[in-house]
Amino acid sequence: MLVLGIESSCDETAVSLVEEQPGSAPRVLSSVISTQIPLHRLYGGVIPELASRNHSTNLPGVLKEALRQAERSIHDVDVFASTAGPGLVAALLVGNTAAKALALTARKPFIAINHMEGHLLSPFIDRPGGLVPHLALVVSGGHTLLIDVQGVGKYHLLGRSRDDAAGEAFDKVAKMLDLPYPGGPEIDKRAALGHAERFHFPRPMIHEAHLDFSFSGLKTAVLYTLPTLVQSGNPHDLPEQDMNDLCAGVRQAIIDVLISKTMKAAKKTGHKVIAVSGGVSCNKALREQMAEACRRRRIELVLPPAHFTTDNAAMIAFAGFLRAQIGDFSPLDTPVDPNLKLGGTKIRS
Repeated sequence: MLVLGIESSCDETAVSLVEEQPGSAPRVLSSVISTQIPLHRLYGGVIPELASRNHSTNLPGVLKEALRQAERSIHDVDVFASTAGPGLVAALLVGNTAAKALALTARKPFIAINHMEGHLLSPFIDRPGGLVPHLALVVSGGHTLLIDVQGVGKYHLLGRSRDDAAGEAFDKVAKMLDLPYPGGPEIDKRAALGHAERFHFPRPMIHEAHLDFSFSGLKTAVLYTLPTLVQSGNPHDLPEQDMNDLCAGVRQAIIDVLISKTMKAAKKTGHKVIAVSGGVSCNKALREQMAEACRRRRIELVLPPAHFTTDNAAMIAFAGFLRAQIGDFSPLDTPVDPNLKLGGTKIRS
């Protein structure tokens, strides 16, 4: 079985082909991404209309290159999958409509994929044993979720952010410090040169028994800290080392909460496998510290390769592959939904 996936939920135009390998994990034959970051950086964030317009321009070339790298023809594809949400509605429509048109023309099945399910399953793309029941931490710009995963579509929500997601906190603090977009990688880069122990920023809800998160107070703490470091309150007047120390303190506060909550969830569920995914999972310090926490508890940590942590189509094609294996196909009139909920997720009791 050969699955073609298309991702266009935000500012990345991506196409990937994933092929079944008898007796082993499915193989990613190609994963091509055209990023719009340089364009949106001029505005300090994603402009929806520009994103959708550029998806329309970029998609034909990205599709052609993905097929070329995979050494496959569009006629070889057995299943077409695309992101149906959540995301920017106009951007979603570009990739989703293209996948439906290809499926209709080829008379092949179509599968609508939830973007968050793509992230959720992405750590298992190249795991030899494939997908197994596990505890998932999905941490991105829009979501921070702890999910008990029993199988494809069998998800039980344990905890989520009550306000800002972890990635959103990174981005908002970066904007406050007037760092370039996207803010998360910029904070990570500076944090590597700073001293995290200098600023003890709040770790919201870290001692609470529940598994929810809250990161909105973190950016407020940074806002109040700035005037104590520079009279003008202007981040451009900050000495370089102060800026690096601030970033290190923010990064460590977020990591401490993520690890603490994840370990509490692992104890509660009894899972011996933890998977971490989403854009923030490429953070080097988070990966290292989570690995150490899992090692101490003899828990297997499954992480996606760094190039599959941010938005990509390989995770969409892989999720489509797993859905196709259980015969879970979608009607061609399945709509896109910018607020799409993770299908199969049972809300906490």
